[in-house]
Amino acid sequence: MRDLSHPIADGMTVYPGDPAVHLSPALELDRDGAAVTALELGSHTGTHVDAPAHTVADGRTMAEVALDELVGDALVFHLEGVADHATYGLDELAAALPGGVLPDALPPIAVIDTGWWRWFGDGRALRHPSLDPAAATELVARGVHVLAVDTLSPDPTDASGTTSFPVHDVLLGGDHLIVENVAGLEGLPLRVRVGFFPLRLGVDGAPVRAVAFDG
Repeated sequence: MRDLSHPIADGMTVYPGDPAVHLSPALELDRDGAAVTALELGSHTGTHVDAPAHTVADGRTMAEVALDELVGDALVFHLEGVADHATYGLDELAAALPGGVLPDALPPIAVIDTGWWRWFGDGRALRHPSLDPAAATELVARGVHVLAVDTLSPDPTDASGTTSFPVHDVLLGGDHLIVENVAGLEGLPLRVRVGFFPLRLGVDGAPVRAVAFDG
């Protein structure tokens, strides 16, 4: 089993405008007989899932997302040489597959490895590539329910964040799910079973422990 999550740490990178992450001792072992850490963080901290309610009025919250939606067979796209701020689409996704052909029927989970997970915590994280919304529409049409990316967002990000979320509109607007900031994707097989296990929060998203299963 491989962990595909960024660790949650004090002061870690967050999406521009999101709450900062603070971890501090609430109880201490020597003083109180037990150690307890106080957590202050947003619902979209680190490796996390976006529920439809994140961008859709009256969309489903995490309380309404079943765990079996977040566990299943995945197709992994390892993209090569993606540039800062680049937009990748169906051509780039197909080129990452044997024979350069995107199957007509896709598994329920698509994992996109741009290599940008390596830049999490670095200023370059904001210059991540993004998915063409037309490609997102086609992925959904071919059976994808969960889109997992190794970037802050499948949509472009700048230092002030953004108010335009066309890929979110495609996925979340269609009652599908997005997982962001997936990590450690190097060498992951083309076909793999993955799981994203969120905190049980009845809100717009939640941090997840993301794993790829052996075999």
